[in-house]
Amino acid sequence: MESINLFMSGRLCLFGEHSDWAGEYRRKDTRMPIGYCLIVGTDQGIYATARPHQNKFIITSTLPDGRIEGPRTFDMDEYSLRVIAQRGEFFSYCAGVVSCLLKSHKIEGMVIEGTRMDLPIMKGLSSSAAICILVARAFNWVYDLKLTKRGEMELAYQGEIMTPSRCGRMDQACAYGNTPVLLAFNGDYMEVEVLHTVKPIYMVIVDLKKGKNTMKILSDLNTEYSAKHGTFTRNLQKALGTFNKKVVFQAKKAIEEGDSQMIGMLMKKAQVLFDKYIMPVCPSELAAPKLHKVLEYPGIQSLVWGGKGVGSQGDGSAQFIARGPEEQKVLIEKLEREFDVVCLSLTIRPNRKEAVCDDMHGEFQR
Repeated sequence: MESINLFMSGRLCLFGEHSDWAGEYRRKDTRMPIGYCLIVGTDQGIYATARPHQNKFIITSTLPDGRIEGPRTFDMDEYSLRVIAQRGEFFSYCAGVVSCLLKSHKIEGMVIEGTRMDLPIMKGLSSSAAICILVARAFNWVYDLKLTKRGEMELAYQGEIMTPSRCGRMDQACAYGNTPVLLAFNGDYMEVEVLHTVKPIYMVIVDLKKGKNTMKILSDLNTEYSAKHGTFTRNLQKALGTFNKKVVFQAKKAIEEGDSQMIGMLMKKAQVLFDKYIMPVCPSELAAPKLHKVLEYPGIQSLVWGGKGVGSQGDGSAQFIARGPEEQKVLIEKLEREFDVVCLSLTIRPNRKEAVCDDMHGEFQR
């Protein structure tokens, strides 16, 4: 086979951050709420070519700043790839995915050359999940494994959790590309509904160029969420449960109607709820002074319908709903001129109704 071209977007969580790991607590206690979130793929991502190799996995990655990592060559051996994954090295995510593939599929090797990357890394946009999905899709397409997007997502998830980094299941929904998706997390069970919007929705993602400790955020929130008693615990469970569900389903309706104004208003509401009920659990990371300074900046309010934090929140990234395409451009120029930030545009475009999958291993239904 000749080489194939691949593109994998990042993933932006519009609403419902932290709902994936919270919903997994229903494995042991069904009184815990189901987690819901809305995500969409970014316009930015990872570009690569892939071609078969007889017995090696060879990978090269081009980073956003132009630096090149690799090439790195691995034996196509499930155990040795698992060891590499557990080390937490640069290509550990990729090694984990290939190790998982070797468990269930008879495959030979692969050469993957990352030619370009305009997706920021470590900014809450799931760059690690994007490379995992890209590797799974490369093997799927080159060796005709007939995996659905859900199958690719599962392989990417299993590969990533082999590494020291612990992701939730929402990250791999970047497999759906620039299409809004509703996810529901009920223990190990995940439902996916691909949404249809009738009007373009103009967004701006803002890299705040500040650091945050995502591992501490997740550790503190998980510890409090699973506690038996306490005001913080009750507030956190309500925020990620009933409060989140209400906002997510209101946002789902607004996305389907292309109602950007309502989406922006709901982002403002979601941020207020986050700051009131979730931020106090990990204030050192979630108080996020730069995020709030940018969100509340008077000079941009006439350009946006609303905005909120991204990913685990904190001073990583922000997102805005712009009032239109011209406002989107002016917003980017204004923020980059007046703050030390880097902005990315994202436009959610009208799309046809897609297939909906009912369970993690099921087939698509029209």
